[in-house]
Amino acid sequence: MSQNKIQPDFLKPGDEVAIISPSFYIDESKIIDAVSYLEKWGLKVRVGKNASRHSGPFAGSDDERLSDLQEMTNNAAIKAVICSRGGYGVSKIISKTDFSALKNNPKWYVGFSDITILHLWLNEVCGIISLHGEMPLNYNNPDKTVHAFTSLKNALFGNHSSIEWEEDSYRAANVSGELTGGNLSLIYSMNGTAAEISADGKILFIEEVGEYFYHIDRMLTSLKLAGKLKGLSGLLVGGMNKIEEAKLPWGKSIKETIYDIVKEYDFPVFFNFPAGHIEDNRALYIGRQSRIDVKGKKVVLTFL
Repeated sequence: MSQNKIQPDFLKPGDEVAIISPSFYIDESKIIDAVSYLEKWGLKVRVGKNASRHSGPFAGSDDERLSDLQEMTNNAAIKAVICSRGGYGVSKIISKTDFSALKNNPKWYVGFSDITILHLWLNEVCGIISLHGEMPLNYNNPDKTVHAFTSLKNALFGNHSSIEWEEDSYRAANVSGELTGGNLSLIYSMNGTAAEISADGKILFIEEVGEYFYHIDRMLTSLKLAGKLKGLSGLLVGGMNKIEEAKLPWGKSIKETIYDIVKEYDFPVFFNFPAGHIEDNRALYIGRQSRIDVKGKKVVLTFL
């Protein structure tokens, strides 16, 4: 896929957006609250007819979740498709989705966690830039930072140019490239599919939650064996939250684990990036050309 991906038009007041639930189910009250939240941004909001369904852990059957994703993809009036939450389920419907309508009417797709599958498919298969950011499940979560939501709004409306955080890096250097990635487990799960990451010259962003230390090592080692780390411009490590020991102690920190895997390469690794399953989950454009600059004790990611 060419590095020059299609960027949807930024939103403006009066635009219509949709909320769908392509993964796990969500309480209807959170959907209702999210509609009000987005309306305060000056947006019109349409809710997928199956967004509040409940089938086992999922928001409806595969066909019901696919139906909402397909309907909102086909509808040219919808300028952004906002996924209500993650969990699991997008991979079960992604290959059945027809994204051909995006050729003439590209639009934003928003979410993170399990929605990484959608981001990678849009990026690698369709050539569309998408938005990794907070979802309706957390819109009223008091633990989330103000920046998590202001960055989401600014990103959708075209006012989000950079993210700054405290410097904590390995082989610090200024780099540039297309930003790709998302949740590590989902990136790993797409190896061997049409949506596996193409990493050459790119900045790879990873984040994770609720995994064992050795699972982190295994997934990164798999990406390494598949040649997905060799040509990176840089590695951007976001939240690594609730990473646990297994029965046998791992004995290394996340940083040490990543050091060991990438030590033979020469790209920089940046830690503590404010995105992922953490309170300060900043919005970022997946598929957009970006630059990372080290400025003293600060690091700045700029979207080009």
